[in-house]
Amino acid sequence: MVSNHPTLRAKRFECTEKARKVASLEMMVIDLDHMAMELARQISVEEERTGIKNPAHVAYSTLATATTQRRTNILHSVGDLRGKLEMARRELGDAEAELRMLEPAETCEGDRKLRKIDRTVADARPN
Repeated sequence: MVSNHPTLRAKRFECTEKARKVASLEMMVIDLDHMAMELARQISVEEERTGIKNPAHVAYSTLATATTQRRTNILHSVGDLRGKLEMARRELGDAEAELRMLEPAETCEGDRKLRKIDRTVADARPN
């Protein structure tokens, strides 16, 4: 077991870091989704203010056009981040599975530390 100790510690660290990365990506996706919804609201308000809802109209608001482009860019970013988030979740699951294989099932300390990592992952994920 002594030879596995540095390996277990490294794998625990890896799992913790991957859990933080997943939580960070989830928060970014949530924040960008909120931004996109706010921009959509701003576009709607501007269209109501000007009375022109057709972006092809010659008198369509420049502010609404710019805000629409910004919202489109944010939605593309959200799509990219969701792909990265799914990959990060898979990597976290793989790292957790490797950690479970490395930790001896009969040691209470190893089980306790794994539960701590699982709690860290659960606490890091937004509701």
